[in-house]
Amino acid sequence: MHVEHHDLAQEFPEFKEQIHTLKLEDAHFARLFAEYQQVDKAICRSESGIEAMADEALEEMKKLRLHLKDDLYSRLREAAETTE
Repeated sequence: MHVEHHDLAQEFPEFKEQIHTLKLEDAHFARLFAEYQQVDKAICRSESGIEAMADEALEEMKKLRLHLKDDLYSRLREAAETTE
């Protein structure tokens, strides 16, 4: 079964430059980004059958990924607005 990663640059291609810049210049953004990547990989490993995870744990991980994605998106929009 093919499981799709939710890479932030693919999710928000219009913010690719801001993602790169913020990862280098904003430690909090970089930490959130790393956590998002880690959670996304764990979800993909579980969904592809590589690592077992209880259904409840998987759902919590998906909620966390969504929360992180929302937070990162807000920060990306703010960064884009300040550079315009």
